[in-house]
Amino acid sequence: MSENINPEEIRQVLSDVEGQVDTVSEEAVEVAENVAATVEETAPVQEETPAAETPEAPVAEAPEAPAAEAAPEAPAEEEPAAEAPAEPAAEKADSFADKTLAELSDLFVQLKDSAERMSRSKEAEAIKSAFYKLLGKLKGESGVSEDGASSQNNPFDAVEQNFKALYADYKKERAEFNKQQDAQREENLAKKQAIIADLKAIVEGQEDVSAQFPAFRELQNRWREAGPVPATAFRDINDTYQFYVEKFYDMVKINRDLRDLDFRKNLEAKEAFCEAAEKLAENENVVSAFHELQKLHEQWKEYGPVAKEKREDIWNRFKAATAVINKRYQAHFEGLKEQQADNLAKKTELCERTEAIAAREITSSGEWNAASKEIEEIQAAWRRIGYATKKDNQKIYDRFRAACDAFYSRKREFYSGIKDNMNVNLEKKLSLIEQAEALKSSTDWKKATDQFISLQKQWKEIGAVPRKKSEALWKKFRGACDEFFAARDANAGGENDFYGNLKAKRKVIEDILAYEPADDAANEEAMRAFAERWSAIGHVPFKEKDNVAKAYRDAMQQKFSSYSAARGAQPRGGRAPRSPKDLLIEKYNKLQQNITTYENNIGFFSASKNSEPLIRQMEERIEQAKAELKELEAQIRKAEEGEA
Repeated sequence: MSENINPEEIRQVLSDVEGQVDTVSEEAVEVAENVAATVEETAPVQEETPAAETPEAPVAEAPEAPAAEAAPEAPAEEEPAAEAPAEPAAEKADSFADKTLAELSDLFVQLKDSAERMSRSKEAEAIKSAFYKLLGKLKGESGVSEDGASSQNNPFDAVEQNFKALYADYKKERAEFNKQQDAQREENLAKKQAIIADLKAIVEGQEDVSAQFPAFRELQNRWREAGPVPATAFRDINDTYQFYVEKFYDMVKINRDLRDLDFRKNLEAKEAFCEAAEKLAENENVVSAFHELQKLHEQWKEYGPVAKEKREDIWNRFKAATAVINKRYQAHFEGLKEQQADNLAKKTELCERTEAIAAREITSSGEWNAASKEIEEIQAAWRRIGYATKKDNQKIYDRFRAACDAFYSRKREFYSGIKDNMNVNLEKKLSLIEQAEALKSSTDWKKATDQFISLQKQWKEIGAVPRKKSEALWKKFRGACDEFFAARDANAGGENDFYGNLKAKRKVIEDILAYEPADDAANEEAMRAFAERWSAIGHVPFKEKDNVAKAYRDAMQQKFSSYSAARGAQPRGGRAPRSPKDLLIEKYNKLQQNITTYENNIGFFSASKNSEPLIRQMEERIEQAKAELKELEAQIRKAEEGEA
């Protein structure tokens, strides 16, 4: 064979191949030996290739057969990357749980119009799932049947039909895309089968195989560019290709210097892969590092072998770096499972708290506002907690949502009842305003004053009215009262000496404060006498009425422990007074009613931007009343002990 080869031609071949050495990979493994054998005067020394290293196509003639690379170069079933667990799929449906039907439709339109829509099929299905889940829930809440009711009875028909049309268009486009992809894979399979046929012809031909090296290089380039094939044909087509590639290397011999150069280039490349893998082991983003490692494994396979004595070492180094990343990746998801279990426990506790609040007996607006704040805080805490375990995440969310819905449903029912009461109260206050308007011009000062006092008392006893009308109604009623009392005070004379009455009542208060308490009987008599003096005095100026009345009550309570501000003046004549315990209980009940009224007022003031002073005033009154309740409870217990 050496007699037919011109040394100059050999040098030219070496030069041509050396120029390509940067891209030489597995195909150049044994080319060096063939050319060296052809220029030597004697036949090459043959080495026996272990059968275990070339299980598919052992060739005894090839010295240092590269098939041995198969062992250290990690066959597919031994790749460390395969040891790592699959990354859990993102729970996309949960991310759309807070969207409306319109928002979900808009998201689907955006996805459908995007350039990468064909690669986002999972997201499309997640949007679809969230859409129909929400639609079913809304239909159930609205009483819409699922048997295809007409759009007249189904308020969701238009949005449902629109979404169906969008999804149908997307599925049609997706089906066409998949059809094109399948056709392209079949076309790629045909290309690769043709490449294998050409490679087989080179291997089985009678020509000098080393001279076919450029053609072999071209076939490898064509193979890389051919693209993916159907999954069912992938293994067979690749195994066949690798078989003929290895046979080519077994048959080709080339200058040993070129082979060594190729080995060095491959070693440099694989050392770079090892360094990259080792650096990835330091990456804090474990998932990203794992995916980058997969890319390194794919690139590793594209390069040919290294020198036989270095093959195991370089592979072990790469495998060791891979193992570190795989271990971190597995630990990451083990930790993730623990975190998800902890999240489930936290969310379960929030569900229990929400269910307890939803079942709580609540009778006032203040209590509803406080409970609503608790629910909002729980919802904020829920949002700060990550996903629960995959099998429980949707269940725990549904439980939490149901508890929240139950709470807000009860709250709506409560305020719906209050709204009905407010409308009744509105009619009552309008009636009082009409009476006050008709009475404000009266000059029968005594009679009109008593009537106005009665109207004011009735006004206070009426509950809340709609917030938007409350202030206007009060101004109108107060205006009629003020107009009358201003006229009355301006025309005060002998019989109606309001300022004289004010002076007389202040004298009564001074006398009460100067009184020195004695025994119970004497105190009861003195208290009755002061009350009779007070009642005998006529009206005072309207603007002083509340202040002087409060001063009187405070003085009586200070001097007489049995006095009840709630009942006003003490009984006259021979009527037997109630017991101290009865008076305390009466005052206690009155305070409870006042607290309920204050809390209702806060509920209606809270939505007004100018209501802060009123709310603060109501809150102060509530706190003061609650403090008085505690004192009264102690006094009632003490009175009960005295009776025993």
